[in-house]
Formats: sequence, structure tokens, C-alpha cells
Amino acid sequence: MTFSLVATGRRRTFASAPAKIQTVLAAAFAVWVIYANLFVISDPLVLGILFVSGILTLLFPSIGHSPNASNTPTILDWALSALSLAAGIFFFFNAEVISNRISLLNPFTGPQFFFGTSILLLTLEATRRTTGAGLTGIVVLFLLYNWFGYLLPPPFGHGIDEFSYLLDILVFTTDGVFGVPVQVVASYVFLFVMFGTLLAKAGGGGFFFDLASAATGNSRGGPAKVAVISSGLYGTMSGSPTSDVVATGSITIPIMKRLGYSKRFSGGVEVAASTGGSAMPPIMGSAAFILAEYTGTPYREVVYAALVPAMLYYVGVFLQVHLRAVREDLRPYSGEIPTLKSTFGFGWPFLIPIGIIIGVLIAGYSPVFTAGAGALAVVLATLLSKRTRMSPWDVVDALGETTLRILPVAGACAAAGLVIGGLSMTGLGMKAANVIIEISGGEAFLTLLLAAVVTIILGLGMPTPSAYILAAVLVGPALTKIGFPILESHMFLLYYAILSALTPPIAVAALAAAAIADEDPFSIAFEAVRLAAVGFVMPFVFIWNPAILGQGTGLEIALVAVGGFVGACAIAVSFEWFRLKTAGRSSLPMKVLLPLGGAAAVAPNLYVSVAGIIATVAMFVIVYMAASKGVGKEAEPGE
Repeated sequence: MTFSLVATGRRRTFASAPAKIQTVLAAAFAVWVIYANLFVISDPLVLGILFVSGILTLLFPSIGHSPNASNTPTILDWALSALSLAAGIFFFFNAEVISNRISLLNPFTGPQFFFGTSILLLTLEATRRTTGAGLTGIVVLFLLYNWFGYLLPPPFGHGIDEFSYLLDILVFTTDGVFGVPVQVVASYVFLFVMFGTLLAKAGGGGFFFDLASAATGNSRGGPAKVAVISSGLYGTMSGSPTSDVVATGSITIPIMKRLGYSKRFSGGVEVAASTGGSAMPPIMGSAAFILAEYTGTPYREVVYAALVPAMLYYVGVFLQVHLRAVREDLRPYSGEIPTLKSTFGFGWPFLIPIGIIIGVLIAGYSPVFTAGAGALAVVLATLLSKRTRMSPWDVVDALGETTLRILPVAGACAAAGLVIGGLSMTGLGMKAANVIIEISGGEAFLTLLLAAVVTIILGLGMPTPSAYILAAVLVGPALTKIGFPILESHMFLLYYAILSALTPPIAVAALAAAAIADEDPFSIAFEAVRLAAVGFVMPFVFIWNPAILGQGTGLEIALVAVGGFVGACAIAVSFEWFRLKTAGRSSLPMKVLLPLGGAAAVAPNLYVSVAGIIATVAMFVIVYMAASKGVGKEAEPGE
């Protein structure tokens, strides 16, 4: 048996009987999570300990130690699972003692030291199996710094020189493994993933795909537009760009290729559309819940703040898709397309839980209650139609699948908690902020640019929640010290953490699309970056004009929404339209002037914004009139 420290472990697929046992155990764990969140007010430390122990108990038999691991759990897997269960039992029966002990003052007993160390090492192994070497290596480096950093000279060193001190903070408080990331996953994230899983199990994914098909399938480049809309709708439920690509891309990418789109563009469309789903309200991804907890912002306000930017992101992707269809003269899809009547005739029950989620959020209820109400609404609403009705086993299967989908997220967030605890314990977070400010000279734009680059680098190959958490604790303090507001700063970091999923050289979402499109993942990733250009620009607008996040008067918000729409269109046109044989050499200056006009359109100054909107719209008219005779023809090199 050999271990792979580079790749993630193999997700095991069990035979019929073991699979059902796994599903039932995972569903039972999901029921406990529901009970603990909705019916019991638990001590956060106890909730975190029991949640992580339960997750680890299920994780080791379910995910092998390497990509080539046997489909049957090994003795080591069972031993790690048993140790996880034993740690959970120990902490459960000693919960009161552990909750009341005074950290750094009361010495450890032998069992406390043993099981605390076990949780630490089990978390590292779980992270390696679920996320690979990237996050695991970062966590290990931070742990080594926390333990041996006292050997470094000032200002990089610290005064901690005992492992027991490290263990006390990281395992026996809510500042480490059981900190904010795990608390969020054990509550908001778990319940919202359950909502999405129940909805998908009942056929909600098919409904959203048919809805997108009915709305855009008959237009030029219809299947690509279907991919944009359906992936966005699915992505807000899944919160994972990679799983979204696999779920919707297996249908949309082959259809786009048959329509005439290149493999590169087909994969790029799916990746860009799927990635944006993590920023699309009302559910968004798990990182958004962590952002709400970190910033102290009610989740409802995070949803409001994210709405306009998410819509503008998809405006940019959708328009580029349309212009590419015009440029390549691609006709509408000739296959059978569902009508709106037939789509709603089948899927109208799915609108009820979506409406309840939105209504409960607007009413001001907590995200935990909102997710619970939405999940219950799914089960009840699907009973209204024979075609959507779920059997008791379907519900059990959905609950079990929820737990299994949470395994890698929980493992990554527990490991990220180790980083956070170490940073707060040693003060490294503020030291990193000082380094960033020193490099940028305190200049606002350079600080933001450096923050964006660092966040994308931190997110390469990592789940979005982990990327955001690392950026929040390492880069966030620098933005705060410069004077940027906390919500705008963290939304800035969240967007780049999300976009890291499609950014080369790793681009995990592009890797998933490459297998479906049969194309080089780097080509797909670069195409996705082009399509997601609006998303890369948008975070800077958050800082420049916070009204785009709903921070302002009604007039300011309305004006920036209009200006943002014009700006998104300007970016899309500058990327796609000028590849036509249009206005000859005049296309180059116009390609530069359009984004500048779009930037002016979202300016915080009323007069500049109005002037930018008018000027950009005028340029649209000029470009369209000059280019109308060149539709369908490629631009000559150098034009």
C-alpha cells in the first residue's frame, strides 16, 4: 500500500448492500445535524466537536488514501474511522469538563492530550484525502511555524514554544479546528446543501435546464445560452463550480459542439457559467455563509449585496456567447426544445420552495431556519405532483448524499480552522497585512491589485471556501488597515476566491470540463477567463462605488445598476465584436474607448456616471452601424 501526497483520494463506490448501509448511516448523521441546529441550542464547541468527529468517522471508509486505492476500505481506513468515533464519544461524555476548563491554565489529562492530538492528525489526513497536497501543505507549513516560529528572529518570530499551547488553542477552543468555518459548515452550509440535494433528487435540476432551454433554445447560439442560464441556476444550489460543470456540462457541452461551437469555447462557456453560480443569490456557495459570519453581516444583506454583481456577471457571459454566435453565424438548435407550458406543467412545484427560501430570507429569519424551511418545503411541494413526488427512500437517499457531499467541504474547513487559529495565536495575520501594505506602499489600487493576485494564488486547486478563508485572514487585515469597509473588502476577496476555480494554471473547473469537451484544460481555462472578464473587473467596482453592493440611496443603487449593465456590455463587446471584420483600423481605439466608457458609467459621481452611460451607448450605436456589414467575417490579423 502506497500513499499519494499529491492527488486526492478515491471516492469509493460500494456495492448495493454496503452502499445502502453507507446511505442510511450518512442519513442518520444528517438527521442529527437537523436536530442539533433546529431543535437544540448546543454549545458551539460541543457542536463542532461532534460534527467533525462524525464527518471523520464517515470520511475514512468513504474516501481512499490515494487515487488508486481499493474500492474496499482497508484495515487502516477502519482504524482511522474507529479512532474518529472514539474521539467523538470521549469529547461527548466530557463535554462539560472541556467547555469549563480554562485554556492555557488547566493542564491536559492523558486522555485529553491523546484524543486532542488524534483530532489534529485525523484532520490533516482527511484534508489530504479530500483536497490533495495544496491545502494540506499550507496547513502543515503554518503548523510548523506555530510550533517552531519562536526560533525565527523578529519580526517574524513569536513566543510560543510548547506543543501543548498549540494543541490547547487549536483543538480545545473555537479558535481552531472547531472555529468559524466548521461552525458555518455544520449549520448554514449543511442545511442549504440538503435543500439543493432534495431539490435535485426530485428533478429540480431537469426543471431548471428545461426552463433555460425553453427561454433561449430557439435563439441564435441557443444551447450555449442554455448552458449559461442553467449552470447559474444549478450553481447557486451546489455552490461548487466543479460539480456544476460535471452536472450540467455533461449535457450542454456535447450539444454546443454539435451546434458548431469549438471544443475550447464549449468548455469555456460551461466553466465560466458554472463558476458564477457560487456568487448567485439566493443561496450562493458555502463561502458566502462564512463571509457573513466573519464580517458580522446578516446573510440577508450579503444576498442583497451580491444580487446586482451576479446579474452583471452573467450579462457579460451571455452577451459574449451571443456575439460569438453572430460572429460564427451559428443557427438556433434544431432539436426538440421544451415549451414554457410543458416545463411549468411538470416543474411548477419547484417554484414553491424557491419562493419560500426568498420570502423567509426577506422576512429576516436566520439562514438556519431559512434552509430548514426550504428543505421541508421541497419535500411537501413535490407531493403535489405525481411526476415530482419523492418516495421515503428518495428522502433518505438525499439526506445521505448531503452528508457525503459535505465530507470534502468539512475536511477543508476544519483544516482552514487550524490556519486561522495559528494566525490569531501568533499574530502572523497582521504581519502578513503589514508586508502587503509595505510592498504596495499603502497605495489603494496597488493594495487591491496585490490582494486580488494573492487571493487567486491561494485559491489555485483549492475549494472556494478554503481559498476565501485563507484570503480573509491573510489579506483581509491589509484592506481593513488601508481603510476599506469590511463588507466591500470581503466581497472583493470572495469574488477572486471564486474566480480562482477557472484561473490557470490549475483551474479545477476547467479540468472537469476538459474530460467532457475532449480538449486541453489550459485552452478551456483561458477561454473561461475571457468570458468571465466582467467578474475580474467587478470587485474593483465594489470598492470604487459601493452602491453596486446595495450600499447607498435608491437613486445611487439604480444608477450604478444601469451603469453596470452598460459597463458589462462594453467589456463583452470589446472582447468579441472587434474580432469581426468591421470598421478596419478604427476598431482598435474603439476597443479601448468602450471599456473606459463602461468604467465611467459606474463612477460614484452622478455626472460622470450619466456622461459615461450616454457616451458608451453612443459608441454602441456607432460600432453596430459600422460593423453591420461585416457580420460573420473574422477580423484580419492586426485589425
